[in-house]
Amino acid sequence: MKSAVETLNPTRVRLSIEVPFEELKDSLDAAYKKINQQVTVKGFRKGKIPARVIDQRFGRGAVLEEAVNDALPKFYTDAVNEGELNVLGQPEVDITELKDGELLAFTAEVDVRPEIEIPDYSGIEVTVDAVEVTDEDVDKAVEQLRGRFGSTNPVERAAAEGDVVTIDLEAKVDGEVLEDGVASDVSYTIGSGELLDGIDEAVTGLEAGGEATFTSELKGGSAEGKEAEVTVKVTAVSARELPELDDEFAQMASEFDTLAELREDSRKRLEESKQYEQATQAQERVLEELLKLAEVPIPEKLLADEVQTRKHNLEHHQLGQMGLTLDKYLEIQGKTLEEFEAETSEQAVKGIKTQFILDELVNKEKLNVNQEELTEHLLRRAQSSGMSPDQFAQAVVEGGQVPMLVGEVARGKALAVVVEAAKVVDTNGEVVDLEDDEEETATEAAEDEKSEAEAVEKADEKNEA
Repeated sequence: MKSAVETLNPTRVRLSIEVPFEELKDSLDAAYKKINQQVTVKGFRKGKIPARVIDQRFGRGAVLEEAVNDALPKFYTDAVNEGELNVLGQPEVDITELKDGELLAFTAEVDVRPEIEIPDYSGIEVTVDAVEVTDEDVDKAVEQLRGRFGSTNPVERAAAEGDVVTIDLEAKVDGEVLEDGVASDVSYTIGSGELLDGIDEAVTGLEAGGEATFTSELKGGSAEGKEAEVTVKVTAVSARELPELDDEFAQMASEFDTLAELREDSRKRLEESKQYEQATQAQERVLEELLKLAEVPIPEKLLADEVQTRKHNLEHHQLGQMGLTLDKYLEIQGKTLEEFEAETSEQAVKGIKTQFILDELVNKEKLNVNQEELTEHLLRRAQSSGMSPDQFAQAVVEGGQVPMLVGEVARGKALAVVVEAAKVVDTNGEVVDLEDDEEETATEAAEDEKSEAEAVEKADEKNEA
């Protein structure tokens, strides 16, 4: 077999392959055997029909077609390996010559991973939010904890902000009551903003038995997005009673003996949370700067497939579960189809660029993933998926997704290398030390491009004709 590689552009090549006919012998034998099992000829036992009879009865062309279809993947793969190509997806194959007994010639056009020059990233500098926890932040956190230990008691007075009211609702559109627009015994905390716009004003001041009507845009259901006339009737009013903020509350709500200790622990937790947010922000901004520095050609077919996948998933899965069409979603978002497609394409380009660059860094820095790192990552992914670690691990193994998880961890380590070399300062001008959070948050930052990463890996897998 002879093969030659022609570079069509930085992300696509054409392989020209010539195969001497004697190298098709095994495939020809397999073709005759397969046809033997599928046809019957009077006077011959099934499976014992001579090759010459098959040629006469069914045509030599049918045998050649079967043999070539069987042989193409092997010769294509041999040519890819010979050319040391990193192909993406399936090739477009064109048989250019087939001379019985002499020669098989074909071409295969296929996308390839582009060669990427990793830029000098040592000069990257980004600014992130400073970690600042105010007394007001601590007050809010303690107040939220206090709310969890509150109780409600019925009252005979007009409803006010913070009260819990039991209400009946009826929504009409164009004068007609909606089938899914009636609800009874709904518990609602005034001021929470958890129901319809305008409901707080409508129920405030009403006693049990009171009724009011207001206009609001529906947030869900069959008439989502439409203006509706909503009638609300208050059937009960209850006041929330919160425990006193004192040492007794601290002992009831935590492991601490005093309110001062509880507040100090809340401050520490808030600081840790903000430090994590700061680290995540640093990863994202360093990655943005890295992407600006690198020139990364994007395979057109890979990009088109990813944009289509994103659009399909949104339209048929996410929006489908919400009972929305793409047109309705765009109307709610205030976007045109062209704007949506442009944004989707931009996001896909960013994801593909991210994976290509970080994968190249993994190779350049010779980064490996050990079992402990993979296990830690698996545990995090299991937690975010809502599955137990054992269930998630089983799903990953059965789905053949272990290489994908390894890739996520490796790309996180690659991004951590870039962040380590970058200068990160906060809005106060202080240099930020991210060493403790660097690798974990980098893995999660790289993980954010999961859809595109899967697209590229799937394309990597489809490297046979």
